Amino acid sequence: MKKFNIRKVLDGLKEVSSSTPAVQVGPQENHQIQETIQSEHFQLCKTVRHGFPYQPSSMAFDPVQKILAIGTQSGALRLFGRPGVECYCQHETGAAVIQLQFLINEGALVSALADDSVHLWNLRQKRPAILHSLKFNRERITFCHLPFQSKWLYIGTERGNIHIVNVESFTLSGYVIMWNKAIELSSKAHPGPVVHISDNPMDEGKLIIGFESGIVVLWDLKSKKADYRYTYDEAIHSVAWHHEGKQFICSHSDGTLTIWNVRGQGKPIQTITPHGKQPKDGKKPEPCKPILKVEYKTTRNGEPFIILSGGLSYDTVGRRPCLTVMHGKSTAVLEMDYPIVDFLTLCETPYPNDFQEPYAVVVLLEKDLVVIDLAQNGYPIFENPYPLTIHESPVTCCEYFADCPVDLIPALYSVGSRQKRQGYSKKEWPISGGNWGQGTQSYPEIIITGHADGTVKFWDASAIMLQVLYKLKTAKVFDRNRSKEDKGSTEVSDEDPFAIQIMAWCPESRMLCVAGVSANVIIYRFSKLEVTTEVVQLLEVRMQYELNDIESPDGGGGGEQTSAHPTPGASPQTSGPPSHPSTSSNNSDGGNIPCLKVRSTPLKQSPGYQVDLVVQLVWVSGEPPQQITSLALNSSYGLVVFGNINGLAVVDYIQKTVVLNLGTVELYGSNDPYQRQPRSPRKTRQPSGGLCDINEGSATSEDRCKSPTSDHRDNSFSRSRSSSVTSIDKEARESISSFHFSETFARKGDSALTPCLYVGTSLGTVLALALTLPPAGEQRQLQPVIISPTGMLVRLKGSILRMAFLDSAGSLVPPAHEPWYEPNVTADGEEREKVRKRRPVSVSPSTSQELSESQYAVVCSEKQAKVMSLPSQTCIYKHSITETSFILRADVVQMSQGACVACFCANGHIMTLSVPGLRPLMDVNYLPLTDMRIARTFCFTNLGQAMYLCSPTEIQRITYSQDICENLQEMLGELFTPVETPEAPNRGFFKGLFGGGAQSLDREELFGEIAAGKASRSLAQHIPGPGGIEGMKGAASGVVGDLARARIALDERGQKLGELEERTAAMMASADSFSKHAHEMMLKCKDKKWYQF
Repeated sequence: MKKFNIRKVLDGLKEVSSSTPAVQVGPQENHQIQETIQSEHFQLCKTVRHGFPYQPSSMAFDPVQKILAIGTQSGALRLFGRPGVECYCQHETGAAVIQLQFLINEGALVSALADDSVHLWNLRQKRPAILHSLKFNRERITFCHLPFQSKWLYIGTERGNIHIVNVESFTLSGYVIMWNKAIELSSKAHPGPVVHISDNPMDEGKLIIGFESGIVVLWDLKSKKADYRYTYDEAIHSVAWHHEGKQFICSHSDGTLTIWNVRGQGKPIQTITPHGKQPKDGKKPEPCKPILKVEYKTTRNGEPFIILSGGLSYDTVGRRPCLTVMHGKSTAVLEMDYPIVDFLTLCETPYPNDFQEPYAVVVLLEKDLVVIDLAQNGYPIFENPYPLTIHESPVTCCEYFADCPVDLIPALYSVGSRQKRQGYSKKEWPISGGNWGQGTQSYPEIIITGHADGTVKFWDASAIMLQVLYKLKTAKVFDRNRSKEDKGSTEVSDEDPFAIQIMAWCPESRMLCVAGVSANVIIYRFSKLEVTTEVVQLLEVRMQYELNDIESPDGGGGGEQTSAHPTPGASPQTSGPPSHPSTSSNNSDGGNIPCLKVRSTPLKQSPGYQVDLVVQLVWVSGEPPQQITSLALNSSYGLVVFGNINGLAVVDYIQKTVVLNLGTVELYGSNDPYQRQPRSPRKTRQPSGGLCDINEGSATSEDRCKSPTSDHRDNSFSRSRSSSVTSIDKEARESISSFHFSETFARKGDSALTPCLYVGTSLGTVLALALTLPPAGEQRQLQPVIISPTGMLVRLKGSILRMAFLDSAGSLVPPAHEPWYEPNVTADGEEREKVRKRRPVSVSPSTSQELSESQYAVVCSEKQAKVMSLPSQTCIYKHSITETSFILRADVVQMSQGACVACFCANGHIMTLSVPGLRPLMDVNYLPLTDMRIARTFCFTNLGQAMYLCSPTEIQRITYSQDICENLQEMLGELFTPVETPEAPNRGFFKGLFGGGAQSLDREELFGEIAAGKASRSLAQHIPGPGGIEGMKGAASGVVGDLARARIALDERGQKLGELEERTAAMMASADSFSKHAHEMMLKCKDKKWYQF
């Protein structure tokens, strides 16, 4: 994970990227590669958003369609159907969603927002859209209620009034219930905002209204007056009906529940304090915390369920938030991991006047979604099939791989399925609506996330789905409990010492390498067998920055001199004597202490990723190790390389040795382009213009070994952005920023391809190292790997981000790799030898190429891209990608039409360039970099896929491929599926004969314009939605359908008619006053003779 300097990022935001055309340099006739990739192959669009909705605020469920909707504090709307069917929409204003109401089985949803607007969403299209909006001007919305199969939405306000909206036309009715009429003389004070509205399940003409102060009113809609009023001296939070409509229950701010008879005046028939201690002497129990919500659900054969959130007693300090389920005599208190935002009871019927038969409770927590099975003893939870655990520990870095080997996902799934918890409900997940898309995209995709607690998660991301495959805990390698003697290391480490910073993965060999924030690198092999490792193998590396012998640089010899076969633990140190006396306070603890202690006890390793080797950077002369800034691995060569601000180290993980440990300066040898000052112990506090002491500035040694969440951003972003390279800025110590292994031409004019390691630095230099590997088989285990620096290839402006190689036809040359084999086979030794001896698959260009120009190196830095021809090492193309901003992420990716360079710039632009010609193909101003998380997690992969974390809990996937954009509609799931609404409950013969049973009401007659008149124009304004006619094509049937279609067609006309109506009214009014005046004149003058005028 890269570190960032926020100041520079913000500078970058202000600027706009410039796309100057690529400049072709050098001989032209040789490099006429026909580039097949064109700009029409690119288009940018969002595909899907996965993960837990960030900061949820409300929830609703459609019991017939079986769809769950969740609204958030930032105006986002997430809809969930069966696993794999989910959808994300956004309210443009970004105001918090305070309430959601489904039009049950209609494929529509009403949302109420904190900015006092109400919106109608059409869910009958794959990308839901708003059909209508209504914005209240003078009233604040506090509660909404839409009765089942009704088109009239009740809206309660902060002033205590209730307005009624027709959801088909989204117009206000003239019928208003005013607070003073509702309470009349029953209370001297204002009753407070409306906190609840619902109609009596057995009589739609009776509405119960709960006011915050504790007053409940039963309102008769027809006679327009209150039938009954119920007062209680504690504030009300919620109200729920018994399905027979004779009783209701209220929850209060003192932790009590009151049950009332509809006809009973005065007192509640029962008062319960679920969590209060009952005193013996009959006094009131002590008050508890407020019960925020209560639901009252009946069952045909058994006791009703009373389900509530909150209400715990005040002395339960540190107690986790709870959901309480009261059923008959039993009370179950279910503890939750996070505060409860809302909960809903799922019932068998959508009809409120039938036995409810609850079967599950969906609990929305601040950071999780839990579904409880009410039908099973002990109320187990359902296993959640959605990918909502991305944020279990904060994500610190991501990698995305499209078009992986086909056997990978099954292999990861099989080892991951053993990690599942037990004790879940046996039933099917109850949120099961919608249908999957008809995706034709068939290649496997994998996303890997690294987390702050050291876990690494592998996700199957194929075909716009997301599912966790396997979870690896890297912290197991270390001792968790640090002893007292290690005081030095506890102080410097921040709160996340195990956080993952960078990950390198080879999908073909399944080798994984992770670099942690505590300057450690762990190498893992994949195995299907369990194994117990007696001793975790450890290599300690001392990397120190030295500039003493700068006057006599030793050519490229530094490499050979250290490539002897060192013993593990005693890593070669290519630097001179320690550069300053031990003045540092940390030196008292012995000098080379790593930040974390590797465990000394045997480690049982389950099938999956098993640790092969741990490499740790240690303190040198009282200086803490520097964070690792770059990492790469190659399974064919058996090497891992990592670099930081001091230099780089190459580790041979087959022989478990350090092959090379070089300071950055020594990579250059004699042709170092920078004038660096030698460092002297006497001058450490006055840097002399060049590179200075490690403790320069005010950064104390405590700042060195910090987690990615800390503020001290030290390396790859905090360098000088000046283009002058002759004198290095004080803050711009040259660090290693990227690596690339490839089989290419190591030196100028070479005629044969050899394994090489290319190194990019933060000052824009690319250097090459030639690798001499022993033959495969037994000798690879014994003979040393020899590495020799071969000098500088090219220099660019800005830090090097990415390197890649193309063959003479312009196709990407993938790095050599070894196929996966089972590392823990011991029984069949010969078999294993055979596997080891197979020559690693090196995908190198065909030998029949003419040797004049056999390869191209593509190099991309923060500012520009260059293409070099090899082995002549001439620059043939260069392109300045951005002058004023800088690139955060660049990848050379394979599209179906050919390769290209994809870049994400700090000013929010996403760009692609052709290779090798570096023609700009796409430049879209996608999103400004609003926070560091996007910069840290953004990655491109092959076939036009990209992703980033758009919030701490959610992954946003985007595509830059025209093909995917065109096929996206097919790939997306359907939320709405035609389902029959269940039959209404039977009234029974006697109830029909003697009255009783459900009373229906003609709401149209009451609330329509004829009876109720028009609402005040200034109260709310109607805004037609962008879902418009297009959206309506999907909604071909249903209550909303036909009327809404007509409504939208009339909308524009309606607006004009509205204006006309107002003008006509004004004309009529003036005509009216004119006739009045005329009449008065006439009366005055009636009896006068002409000569009296």
